[in-house]
Amino acid sequence: MVEDFGQTTVSNGAEATGVCLRLVAEPLALSWPHCGLTSDFLGDYFSRACAGGIDAVDARHSISYMINEILENAVKFRHGGDIEIRGSLEADTFEMQIVNRIDAPTASRFRALLSEILEREPGELLLERIEENAVDPGSSGSGLGLLTLMSDYGATMGWSFASGRVSEGVALTTYASLRLS
Repeated sequence: MVEDFGQTTVSNGAEATGVCLRLVAEPLALSWPHCGLTSDFLGDYFSRACAGGIDAVDARHSISYMINEILENAVKFRHGGDIEIRGSLEADTFEMQIVNRIDAPTASRFRALLSEILEREPGELLLERIEENAVDPGSSGSGLGLLTLMSDYGATMGWSFASGRVSEGVALTTYASLRLS
């Protein structure tokens, strides 16, 4: 399901473009190919709406990369249910959120990873993780995509965890903001 918010004028007179996309879990099993197709589609969609002065090719790449990294995590670690993607572009800033469900043990491990990521400088931790992967090919490389977004793309990120009934898991919302200029 795709909901196109179209273009609206915001308080500062600039145009904003937004979209909401829900990847329905059934009957189609969500998988890695869906991540690439979805992120490429949204990257193309938003890059066409970029304001003058922003390189559309660079914007498409940056938006697609950010969506793909976060969406792959949502698909990889999801605990059933749909995945919702919301994105908006206003002037030179792309913002998005992805909502999915994860189980409690995954939420606990992810909170620990986020604690480490947020306490350290992303560029240093990224290099450390790359070196760990080179030494130990079996290393999971936890957080490489998020660290790359923060270090190399300058993305601002945030997360919220909402617990409901145990059987439903934890609703994880990942927020990301990226300046395109």
